[in-house]
Amino acid sequence: MVIDLLTSHASVRKYKNVPLSKDEVHELIRAGQHAASSHFVQAYAVIHVTNQAKREKVAELSKNPQQILGAGAVLVFCMDYNRLKKAANLLEKDIDFSVAENVLVGAVDVGLFAQNVVIAAESKGYGICFIGGVRNAPGEISELLHLPEGVAPLFAITIGVPDEANEVKPRLPVEAIIHENGYDEKKYDELLPAYDQTMNDYYMSRGSNQKNAAWSDSMATFLKEPRRTHMKAFLKKQGFEFK
Repeated sequence: MVIDLLTSHASVRKYKNVPLSKDEVHELIRAGQHAASSHFVQAYAVIHVTNQAKREKVAELSKNPQQILGAGAVLVFCMDYNRLKKAANLLEKDIDFSVAENVLVGAVDVGLFAQNVVIAAESKGYGICFIGGVRNAPGEISELLHLPEGVAPLFAITIGVPDEANEVKPRLPVEAIIHENGYDEKKYDELLPAYDQTMNDYYMSRGSNQKNAAWSDSMATFLKEPRRTHMKAFLKKQGFEFK
């Protein structure tokens, strides 16, 4: 069942040396294209990195060498308004994608599209890993991949035949996610400590990389300081000004 596939997801960071063909990658991308898209703008583009030297550079810049160098396919997912600008120019018109709403639309489009690609890949037995590290060096990666104004790399996804089997991390209880008729923050006083214990039990009992950790503490540490503050200037350079 599809629900069983969705709830069995675990990131794969180690792959067997089995490359995906271009036809296989194109099949996954076509499946991704059938995700919902706001006003059907389809504001996404994918760079399939097949050149070994470029793959090595993306691995270095994103600080994810194991996943990228060992994967069967490396795809960089981009928010893309350049294609929309070209479409308007064919009609001797122009567009303004600099406003915050269009940035949100583009980011959401990329996320929905990418998740479809992921589910398609996992349905065929492949493993995947999202690589947010692309945003460690978006300018350098954009130069490497010849990304014009109106295009911004948001993340990469590696795909391949898994050479490891990771346990599925326990998610927050559904009661912590869904609220009926209004947001109820009071319930977190009970739900979050219970979830911290669940995550600690998971980390202590998993097959590798065991650690004594709780989710709340990990998140507080992760979000304590601003991260990737260069992104605002980079996005502005690419034409996304958040007006």
